[in-house]
Amino acid sequence: MDDLAQRRLKTARDHMALECDCDWDAVIATFEHPRYEMYGNGAVFDGEQQVRGYFAASRTPFPDQANEIIAMAHDGNTVLVEFWLTGTHLGPLRTPKGVVEPTGRSFRVRMAATFEFPPGGDKIVCERPYFDQGMVLRALDLAP
Repeated sequence: MDDLAQRRLKTARDHMALECDCDWDAVIATFEHPRYEMYGNGAVFDGEQQVRGYFAASRTPFPDQANEIIAMAHDGNTVLVEFWLTGTHLGPLRTPKGVVEPTGRSFRVRMAATFEFPPGGDKIVCERPYFDQGMVLRALDLAP
């Protein structure tokens, strides 16, 4: 594996660890341009202000949200990561059917994400998490 591929894998690994630590300044620093494209619901958070808003919104119901990397691969300008997403429902959760008050229940769901890099670069230009919108709700026994 060449040096660029190794640097990109390290950037993705560091990015995910920093998300667990809620070190948002350091997470932002892993990007060339902060951008998330949520494959499950189609939401796009483009630019630092929107990405920081996404961080705040996603941690309100799950302040201990974390990830456990299962596997990583590099191909072209992309790093693919398979991981467990975990968390505990400790804050209000906004759903299409309204707000669900904290249940104290925990979840652990399997997900994947791609990290896109510019040609020749080792800073992220886009993270694309791939998930089923209802899987966390089902894991919390809040949906069938």
